[in-house]
Formats: sequence, structure tokens, C-alpha cells
Amino acid sequence: MTKESKIQIARRYATALYSAAEESGRVRKVKDNTALLLGIIKSDSSIVDGLSNPLLPASAKKEALAQIAAKLKLEKETSRCFEVVVDNNRTKDIGLILEAFQNVYLQKHNIVSVQVGTAKALSAAQAKKLKAKLEKKLDSEVIIEYNIDPEVLGGLVIEYGSNLIDDSLRGKLNKLSSIMKGA
Repeated sequence: MTKESKIQIARRYATALYSAAEESGRVRKVKDNTALLLGIIKSDSSIVDGLSNPLLPASAKKEALAQIAAKLKLEKETSRCFEVVVDNNRTKDIGLILEAFQNVYLQKHNIVSVQVGTAKALSAAQAKKLKAKLEKKLDSEVIIEYNIDPEVLGGLVIEYGSNLIDDSLRGKLNKLSSIMKGA
């Protein structure tokens, strides 16, 4: 199965979870659940690996997920999604499903996720100004994730969707170098 088809399948699960959460009026809580779980999975992938073990019976996987759900006080829609994932033998794709849910949530709420690379952290005033400019440019609410990368040297590298705005000193030096090599 190709990665693209796995992403499409994950999106179907995520869309179904969003619909269930919407029907119950708990979209925000389920969004928080999925963000929490995604963070846990990213910090420790052995959880998904263990749940994906083909020697572990589905009943044991469901019980483990039920215990996780109880301990984290997850919404019933999130827990039910886990059950369906186990029933359909998709435990290996839990991370993709959680990411897809986050993307569905952002899309439905007209929020754009933006990654900003800088050489050093922006001041609060700079961050506020950048957020306001991005929201105006994108005509959407934005959530900014900052990545400190000293190799940027100065300026910003902004990514959202399939767009890249490289206004960094490193980018400008690379362009200048390319021009000089071509001359």
C-alpha cells in the first residue's frame, strides 16, 4: 500500500471522527485529545509499535487503548475511533489518523498552520506583528510554529501548505552564489 493511500485512509478516519465529535458538540475536546495523543506518540513510538504487534490479539489491543483512554480521560468519540482502528487492523496508522484529524480541524475552522524558521527567537512584539501580517495575507487565523535554526543567519523562512517564502540571509546568499556561478 502506498503512503498516499495510507494518508487518504487516515483522512477518512479523521473525517469520521470529526463528524462524530461535531454531532456530540465536542469537537474542541476531541481536537485536544488528538493533539495530546499525537504528542505522546511522537515522543514514544513504541506505543504504536506495541499495538501493531500482529501476535497481540485485538481484544488485548482494545483493552490497552481503553486503559490509555481512561487514564488520559479521552472523549468517548476518540475512544470509539480507537476501537474502529483496531477492528480494521489499522493500529500502525494511528499517528497518521491523529495528524489527519488535526488537519481536518484546521481546515474546517479556516486556520492555517505556518512554520517559521528564524536564527533566533523573535520578541513578543515581532511575533505579534508577524502573526497579524500573516493573518492578513492568508485571510485566515494562523497558528505559528517557530523553529530556531542558526543556519538561517537572519531573516525568516516561512512555510505554509505548499508555499515557501525564504527571506533569510542564508537564502539570499545562496541566490547570490548561484548567480555568481552562472556568470
